Amino acid sequence: MVLNILEKAKRKENLCVEEIEALLTISDPDELQALYDAAYYIKEQYVGKIAYFRGLIECSNLCMKDCYYCGIRKSNKNVERFLMDEEEIFKEALWAYEAEYGSCVIQSGERQDTAYIEMIERVVKRIHEASNRELGITLSLGEQTEEVYRRWRKAGASRYLLRIETTNPELYARIHPEDHSMETRKECLAALRRTGYQVGTGVMMGLPGQTMRDLANDILFLKEIDIDMVGMGPYIPHSDTPMGEEVPPYTDEQKKDALTLGLKMIAVTRIVLKDINIAAATALQALEYTGREQGLKCGANVIMPNVTETEFRPKYQLYDNKPCTDENSSMCRGCLSGRISGIGEEVGFNERGDSPHFHKRVKGA
Repeated sequence: MVLNILEKAKRKENLCVEEIEALLTISDPDELQALYDAAYYIKEQYVGKIAYFRGLIECSNLCMKDCYYCGIRKSNKNVERFLMDEEEIFKEALWAYEAEYGSCVIQSGERQDTAYIEMIERVVKRIHEASNRELGITLSLGEQTEEVYRRWRKAGASRYLLRIETTNPELYARIHPEDHSMETRKECLAALRRTGYQVGTGVMMGLPGQTMRDLANDILFLKEIDIDMVGMGPYIPHSDTPMGEEVPPYTDEQKKDALTLGLKMIAVTRIVLKDINIAAATALQALEYTGREQGLKCGANVIMPNVTETEFRPKYQLYDNKPCTDENSSMCRGCLSGRISGIGEEVGFNERGDSPHFHKRVKGA
């Protein structure tokens, strides 16, 4: 049955929710390899064997949100809070540009105050101009008004990542406080689309109470909203969160299962959505050292090396045991470049690596 589904996908036929769920429940090693091979074949056809680097700048762990799974939630009193100044953010983005990364990602906890909005607008414009408009700028700064999205887009940002985490309303409610709304999240994604961004979202896999049907529906949601890029990763508990307090540290077997589920989600998302950009999340490496390379072999085509100054990295822990917190940017560049070459792929240095799906979508609009 699995091979028939994969052959159907290679013929570019749409898969139904039951077929997607069947792929996600694969456990047989030969069938798993067939799934990964099919995803890699489709990746080669649509986006090539190139890994695009996005230099990740984690510019602040201040957050107005209180998500039950997140290590930088506003109620966590054990976090040393920080906010980089404009010069620091600019310096790190320029390092990414000079290191031949095609783009950078500016990420932080969620804030909606005027001072922060204006600071981001200024620094994005400055990066855009200093890089001769060559460096792709992705923002991952949470829920904002459409006007704010428009201002940041005008300043020079071209991509925006806003993860929805799950599309099951009951599960969403269980992992967020009552004042957090899935409908607001969806409306923000629609606003980003209207303002001309390459739009990204994603989910967590392995949440307590989550089913394979939930994940299958998540993938169909990505297809339904015609997403351009996906950033998703396995749920890894943080000990200073309400959810993390209820989950003991993962055993080696649980880490292996979480990694496998993450790789299956990448593979099936590639099979279903074909020409989008898919990131191999750092969380994969938290589960196994070669996790990100395995993500690339299962269909991902984007890596986000951290270019944040080492002094800030330990303070931006969304989950426990985050890797690479003690490496500097040059170490990350050299390490990842060698590891990617080792699996037979190129690094797309000096390339923005825009989503092919985005260009097709805009051309067809």
